[in-house]
Amino acid sequence: MNKITELEKGHETFKKVKFKANEDRFKKLVSQGQNPKALFIGCSDSRVMPNMITSTGAGDLFIIRNIGNFVPAFKPDSDFHATAAAIEYAVSTLEVNDIIVCGHSHCGAIGALYKTLVPTEENIHTIKWLELGTTAKRVAKAALPQVDKAELLDYTEKVSVIFQLENLLSYPAVRRRVEEGTLYLHGWHYDLASGEIAYYDDEEMVFRALGG
Repeated sequence: MNKITELEKGHETFKKVKFKANEDRFKKLVSQGQNPKALFIGCSDSRVMPNMITSTGAGDLFIIRNIGNFVPAFKPDSDFHATAAAIEYAVSTLEVNDIIVCGHSHCGAIGALYKTLVPTEENIHTIKWLELGTTAKRVAKAALPQVDKAELLDYTEKVSVIFQLENLLSYPAVRRRVEEGTLYLHGWHYDLASGEIAYYDDEEMVFRALGG
């Protein structure tokens, strides 16, 4: 196996600098266990770094990352459901107070919804997964039939976040705790070029600048 030289060097720097500076913090996370306040559901895109864009550290966020930051609707079967299992664990075991679904600009998954993809044995799971974005695409195209591609993609990314929030409510534990007032859902859209985050205002049904 070839050495991943740059990652190895990065790890050495982490041990000597960041770990040393936060050693007590890491030891407490081992002895006391994790107690994150929020579940962050984000895209696997390498340009989106949840802890960096929220200025959080180890133990602060329970993070789920997948292609497109999609949330499959709840299905009460015995199949393997990685995203669903992580949601249940965060809500029922860790008892997080907030769930953030964070989409982002220039999302490859959303862009792929507008391309013709040919299924092969090498992409069969990817194409199936992208079906979770088709409703957002349909709604976006109906709402903005005569806009340029960039605007349509931006709108689709944001609409998709809203649909993922709706899918979250199909999970029994999520719905129960939301109705009890012990869990809050948030929809975010992160702009890669500006570093700005917009949040979904469900009363006005628009995205607004976070902290603005």
